Amino acid sequence: MDRISLYRAPTTAVDADAVARWLDERLDARVTVRERLLQRLRDDDLPEAFAAARVLSPYERETGNQMLGIVRYEQRALDDPARAGGVIYDGLQLQRSLNARLGETSLDHLRIGLLDRVLGTWGDDGRWHKRVTVLGQPALVSVPGLYEAPAKPEAYYQEKQKHAMLTGDAPPREVLEHEVDGAFLVEDDPRTTDAIKGPVLQAVHLVETGEAFCDDDACRLYNAHHQEALVHAQLRAPEFCPRHADRYG
Repeated sequence: MDRISLYRAPTTAVDADAVARWLDERLDARVTVRERLLQRLRDDDLPEAFAAARVLSPYERETGNQMLGIVRYEQRALDDPARAGGVIYDGLQLQRSLNARLGETSLDHLRIGLLDRVLGTWGDDGRWHKRVTVLGQPALVSVPGLYEAPAKPEAYYQEKQKHAMLTGDAPPREVLEHEVDGAFLVEDDPRTTDAIKGPVLQAVHLVETGEAFCDDDACRLYNAHHQEALVHAQLRAPEFCPRHADRYG
């Protein structure tokens, strides 16, 4: 791999330049920060591609709603990303659509898009699962996926249940975040930039080695399914397991 283009996310708390500098210290490839991937690849049909990749139900494999109102929503979301939200997209379907717009198959130049959309993949258990990364070309890294994909600590759900029993309503997010402070990432968390470095590196690591993830939960290449594991892998020392420290440390 000769080049890596890291594309900014428009509405999230990620400092793409800081991530690029971190990568540059660990890789031989030249790392360049570019503006939004979706803006770079946008054409008249991209809103329809997003509408077609919409997940309709957590338990239905079929995706897509291309009614006129939905397509217009996707047009507005591309124009003004702050208006997007509350939708899960089939990450693999979206990746294929963006790959076709790239018009290249070579992995000598890896494109990594930081997105402010929630991505999912269909699981063997017959339901959709939110993901932080969809690896490949382009690699897609979902910033809200950091907050939403890994399961939160048990204390979070206990506080949620307790509040519901006392009030009959779901507690505001801010209440739960206060009760279980620091144990998981929250929207616009100041730790987001540091936490996303590992998922971005996972995209590079797959292309260079054929290995996507590491089994060591103390390594940034670990694919965490719980928030505590994510915080441990991405925000605690050491950064890498001994094997990957030889390569990236």
